[in-house]
Amino acid sequence: MLPMTTEATRHVMQANKGKDTKPELKVRAALREAGLSGYRLHWKKAPGHPDVCYPGRKVAIFVNGCFWHRCPYCDLPRPKSNVEYWDAKFARNRERDAREQELLVADGWKVLVVWEHALKGDRFEATVEELADIVGSTPRGVPHPGEVLEVGEHARGGEGSRGDVVADAAGPEDGDGVLVG
Repeated sequence: MLPMTTEATRHVMQANKGKDTKPELKVRAALREAGLSGYRLHWKKAPGHPDVCYPGRKVAIFVNGCFWHRCPYCDLPRPKSNVEYWDAKFARNRERDAREQELLVADGWKVLVVWEHALKGDRFEATVEELADIVGSTPRGVPHPGEVLEVGEHARGGEGSRGDVVADAAGPEDGDGVLVG
């Protein structure tokens, strides 16, 4: 059994938004600016309820916060207290992400993962341009093989991963995930 959290921790956790986060709003605004409106938000008919979804193109976009989804590029520290709880929480988040991505890929969806850090500073413009290029070049109503792509430049590793398929959605830091090109 996991340790109980304090009342203060519970309130902080409840204040964290699951929808309409600042990075998500930035992505949606940039997609509209690029002329790519017509998306669905948290579409319930798609596994995992992607943050942004283009059902006709079968493109699902997840805007992942680096802390909550344990970005493999940022190497953020874990909380120091209640470590068992946090380790289990982060593991559940990553398992859920992998499961949802697998379901989408199996159904022929192109899954785009945008990490929060790729939307900051001088990386924003390049990330959004890459995202718009991928979405805009995916035709409507034409079946395509499902795949997971990470979009944007990363803190480590330089250039973004356009065309790099994430072999294991669980992530590279566990020793199994490898970016292949």
